[in-house]
Amino acid sequence: MSNSGLGVDFSHLALVATSAHTFEATVDFYVSLGLSVVRKVTHDRAQRDIGHENNIVSEAWLHLFATRSENSVTLRIIYVEGKSASKSKGNAIRICLAAQDMKAVKAILKDMDCAFTEHADPKYPVARIATHDPLGNDVFFTPHANTFSIPSSPEIKVEARTEPEVPPFNLDTPVKGGRKNIGILTSGGDAQGMNACVRAVVRMSIARNCRPFLVYEGYQGLVDGGDKIREAGWSDVSGFLTLGGTMIGTARCAAFREIEGRRTGVLNLIKHGIDALVVIGGDGSLTGADRLRAEWPEHVRALEREGRIGREEARKYSSLMIVGMVGSIDNDLASTDMTIGACSALERICESVDAILSTATSHQRAFVVEVMGRHCGWLALNAAISTGADYLFIPEAPPKNGWEDAMCATLKASRDAGKRTSLVIVAEGAVDRQLRPIRANEVRDILATRLGYDTRVTILGHVQRGGAPAHFDRFLGTMQGAEAVEAILRATPSTPSLVIGMLENKITTQPLKEAIELTGQVAQAIESLNFDRAMGLRSASFAKQLTSYKEIANFNPDSKMKLPNEQRLRIAIVHAGAPAGGMNTATRSAVRLCINRGHTVLGVHNGFPGLMRGEISELDWLTVDGWTIAGGSRLGTNRDQPGLQMGAVAYQMQKHNVQALMVVGGFEAFTAVLELGRNRTQYPAFCIPMVLVPATVSNNVPGTEFSLGADTAANVIVRSTDMIKQSASSNRRRVFVIEVQGGNCGFLAVTAGLSGGSTTVYTPEEGVDLTRLQRDIAHLRARYIKELGRSEGRVTLCNENASKIYSTEMIASIYEAESGGFYGARTSVLGHLQQGGTPSPLDRCRANTMAVDSVNWLQARCWDAMHIPNENNVRLPSDQLKRKYFPCVYTDAPQTAAVIGVVGSEVRFTPISDLVVHTDFARRVPRTIWWEASRQLIDILSGVGVDIENGGCVSEYKSCAVDLTADDLMRLYGQHGRLAKLS
Repeated sequence: MSNSGLGVDFSHLALVATSAHTFEATVDFYVSLGLSVVRKVTHDRAQRDIGHENNIVSEAWLHLFATRSENSVTLRIIYVEGKSASKSKGNAIRICLAAQDMKAVKAILKDMDCAFTEHADPKYPVARIATHDPLGNDVFFTPHANTFSIPSSPEIKVEARTEPEVPPFNLDTPVKGGRKNIGILTSGGDAQGMNACVRAVVRMSIARNCRPFLVYEGYQGLVDGGDKIREAGWSDVSGFLTLGGTMIGTARCAAFREIEGRRTGVLNLIKHGIDALVVIGGDGSLTGADRLRAEWPEHVRALEREGRIGREEARKYSSLMIVGMVGSIDNDLASTDMTIGACSALERICESVDAILSTATSHQRAFVVEVMGRHCGWLALNAAISTGADYLFIPEAPPKNGWEDAMCATLKASRDAGKRTSLVIVAEGAVDRQLRPIRANEVRDILATRLGYDTRVTILGHVQRGGAPAHFDRFLGTMQGAEAVEAILRATPSTPSLVIGMLENKITTQPLKEAIELTGQVAQAIESLNFDRAMGLRSASFAKQLTSYKEIANFNPDSKMKLPNEQRLRIAIVHAGAPAGGMNTATRSAVRLCINRGHTVLGVHNGFPGLMRGEISELDWLTVDGWTIAGGSRLGTNRDQPGLQMGAVAYQMQKHNVQALMVVGGFEAFTAVLELGRNRTQYPAFCIPMVLVPATVSNNVPGTEFSLGADTAANVIVRSTDMIKQSASSNRRRVFVIEVQGGNCGFLAVTAGLSGGSTTVYTPEEGVDLTRLQRDIAHLRARYIKELGRSEGRVTLCNENASKIYSTEMIASIYEAESGGFYGARTSVLGHLQQGGTPSPLDRCRANTMAVDSVNWLQARCWDAMHIPNENNVRLPSDQLKRKYFPCVYTDAPQTAAVIGVVGSEVRFTPISDLVVHTDFARRVPRTIWWEASRQLIDILSGVGVDIENGGCVSEYKSCAVDLTADDLMRLYGQHGRLAKLS
C-alpha cells in the first residue's frame, strides 16, 4: 500500500503487547499497511515509563507520512512485562484508516492471512473493511477520510467522528516551464541577514514545489562543482535566522573572471539541473551573475559542440534566470532604500560608539571613529545622527576647502558650551574636494595639535560585519527571499535579470542591469568631482538627513540660521502615553534645531497632568546632550488625557505663551491632540499649530506606517526569542508561547515573529479558535515525530490581546495536553522589557527625521498664522467672558493639527481630523493594515501547511512585490519623480 494513499484519523497512539510474539506480529502488521519503522530497540535492561508501572522490554516507533502533514500518524508499539501488562479485549481501541485503493487493502490483508469483513456504504459504491490487528484492536478501512460510520452490530461498534476538513496538498503547483531547480549562492563581502535570505529561498522553493540547491563558497563553488553544489532540505537551514555572515560561504574566485571558468560553472549548473540562480551579494557579484546569463546561450552551444552535454540537455537548459538580492552593509545600491546587512552594521557601530562615549566623557577625550563606506556615506551619516557625533566626513559631500579650521571651530564651540567630549565619524572613502583621502589619523593629529585635545582613533573594521542580524535585516532578507522565488516562477526566457529591492517601504523587483548602472554612476560622479550628481543618485531622504544633521550637530550661538526676533517662537514639547524608544532622541533633535534658530523650547514634564500643574521648564542645549541614546522618557510621560482639566491646560499654555505644540506619544497622544483641536472654539489657547510625533511600541497610530519605539521593541522580542529558542532547543522537546505587547495591533507579533522564526503567531486581527489550535498542534506533533531524537526548540508569539478566552497560559496548556507526549510547552511574558532599553539606530534616525520635519512644519504654520484677530470675530460660549489677550499666533484651521507619519520612505503630515474616519477608536487601531502581507509567510516558512518531504503548500502565497521597469528607475533617479505604483 502506498503511503501517499493513506490518510488517518489520529496522530499518536501507543499499543501494548504482552509477549515478544505479539509485539513482532503487530509491528509486521502495521509495516505491511504502509507505516515506516522510525526506531526499534530491545533494551538490555527493562525500562520504565514515567507514571507507568510496566517494565518495557522492547519498543518500536512507526510513522505514516500521509499526504496531509496534519494527518500523519505515529504508532508506538511496546512489549511490556509486569502485573498490569494484561489487557482485556473490552479495552480494545478502534483505529480508522483512509485508503484510496481498497482493493490493495484487501490484497494486503489476504497476503497476511488476516480475516476481515466488508460493509456496504450507502453513500459510496466502494465497501468498507473491518479487521483486527494482532493485539485485538479494531482496524477499519474507508475510501474517504472522516466518513467511516457503521451501524451498531454485535461484531462491530463504531462511533462516528466529525473533524475539520484539511485541504489536500497541491503537489502540482502551477509553475511556468515545469518544476524549477533553483541554485542559491552568496558572494562578495558577507553581510548580516544573508542567512535569512538563504533560509527564505530554500523553504519558499520547497513550499512552491521547486528544488533548492545550495552553492557553497560563492562563485568558487560554482566553478568547482561536485559536493560544493548540494540539494537543500528543509532542516538544512534550521537556525539560520540567528546567525551572522553566510553559512554557505563566500570566496573570491579568479577563475570565474575568465570565460573558461564561467563555462565550467554553466556545466556544473546543467549537470545539477539548475535553471535559475539566486545571487546574494554586492554590485560586483550581481554584475557577474548578469554577465553569466548574457553569455549563457554561447556557453551552452560550446558545451554541446565539445560533447560535454547532450542535445536534449542543451535544449532543456537553453536559458538561465537570474534574481539578485543586495547583501551589503554599505547600503550602496542606488535603487533601493535599504540593503540587507546595513541595519545590523549600523547597530554594531552604535553599540561600539555608545560604549566609547562613556569612557570619552570620563576623560574629556575626543574620539575619531572610522566606519565602512567606500563610495557610500550612509553608514557614517546615520551613525553620526544616531550617536550625536560632532562632525562627519562622507564621500558624497566632501567638506569645503579649509575644513580643518571649520572643524576645530565647531568642536570648540560645543566644548565651550559645556560638552565634555568630541566625536568625529569618518567614512573609509571620505575625500576632500580634490579627492584627497581624509583619514582618521589625520583628523586626530589636527585635533591634538590645534585644540590640544586628548584624541584617540578607533577603526571599527570587520566588527561591523559580525554578530547576529538585527530584526530589520532578518525581516527584509526573509521578505526579499520569498519574493525572489516568486519572481523566478513568474519569469519567462525574455524576462531580464532582476534584483529585489525596497522602495517606499515596498518590496520591488527591478531590472538588475539598470540598477547596477545607477549605482556605478555614484562612484563616477565622485571621481569627476560632480558631487551634486552623487548626492542626487542617493534617495531624497539621504540629502535631507545630511542637511538636518549639519544644522543640529553643533552649538551655534552666533549662527547665521538665527531668525529675526519677530519670527522666533515658543514651542512646547510634551510626552504622552507609554514610554517608547526614540522619544528622547526626537526631543533632543527638536530642541537643538530650535535653539540654533533662536526659538525657545519649553519642556513639559510628566505628560498632560504636568501641563495642568504648570510643570514646565525651558530646555537648553546641554540639558538634552545625552538624550540621543537614552531610552524611556526623560521628560516623563503617562496615559492621562487633557480632558480631565481642559481649562487648566489652556490656562498654562496661555500663561507660558505657547505658540506651537509638539506631542510625542502613542494612541493616547493621538486622542489628546484630537481633543485639543476639537476644543479650539472654546479655548483660544489651543488655536495654535499642533503636531503629533507617533511613538509607541504597538505601532497603532493612524497616519503612519512606523511609530518610534516599534523597531526597538521588535529587536527586544527577536533577541529574547533567540535566547528562549536556545533554551528550548537544548531541551530538545519544548515549545514556548511568548506573549508580546501591541494592544489590539498585531504588528509586533507578526514582524518579530517573521524575523524571529516563530512557528506561528496569534494576533487580535485573526483571533484564536479551536480549529486554529488544532491545526497548529497537529503541525507541532507531526514535526516532533519526524524529528524524533533530534528535535529543535520552537516558539510561538501571542499578542497580549489575541483572544479574551485563549490566554497565553491557556494556549500553552492546550499545547501540552494535546502533545501526545512528544513535547512540552512553557510560557514567557516579555512585558515591559519591550518599552525599555537603548533605542535602536532605526528608531533614532526616524526620530531625528520626524523631529526636524515637525519643527519645520510648526514653524511654517506659525508664520502663516502670525496675526492678532479681532476678538469680536471669535465665537465663545455665552457663559464665558471674552478674553482681552490672544496669542500672536492664532489659527483654528483643521489642517494645523496634524500627525507626522512615515508613509513609504516619505514623511507626510495628515490633518488629524482627516484620520478620524480611518480609525477604529473602540479597538485603538487604524483601519488599514499595511503589514498583513508578511503574515502569510510566517506559517509557510515554519512549515505549517507545507508538505516538507514532497513539496507543495496548502495555501497560495500572494506576492506583494511591485514590478519596476528601467523607465521607472529613470523617472525616480534621473528626474526625481514619483511613481503611482509605489503610492
